[in-house]
Amino acid sequence: MKTLRTPDSRFAGLPDYSFAPHYMAIRDRDGTELRLHYVDEGPRDAAPVLLMHGEPSWSFLYRKMIAGLVAKGHRVVAPDLIGFGKSDKPTEQSDYTFERHVAWMSDWLTRLDLKNTTFFGQDWGGLIGLRLVAAFPDRFARFVVA
Repeated sequence: MKTLRTPDSRFAGLPDYSFAPHYMAIRDRDGTELRLHYVDEGPRDAAPVLLMHGEPSWSFLYRKMIAGLVAKGHRVVAPDLIGFGKSDKPTEQSDYTFERHVAWMSDWLTRLDLKNTTFFGQDWGGLIGLRLVAAFPDRFARFVVA
């Protein structure tokens, strides 16, 4: 799989998006290493709120929600799906399957080891996230789909 990576400099100075970047290397089924970006803000000991965006957005969509939830004492985690935002972008349209997105996000979720999570997802992120809730019910306490 061939991928592209948007330079971090392209994200400099975005309004209301001063979150520290976090990256995790995940592997595709073909062995390709992909860099997945996520926001991780708030107290690490708080039950996390997982925000998953849809198309054609990325974690920037949730910038005001992240700040508001963190101000209320929550830990907020918002990934950029592969192909969006600061995450790597496969070059072929055929690389973007529902199954691959679920596998990529499953790898990320289990390695991040989120538990007692409130899931909020919309659009494509809602569909992928519901598969995560079904596959890993012990990691989720609540879910909201928009």
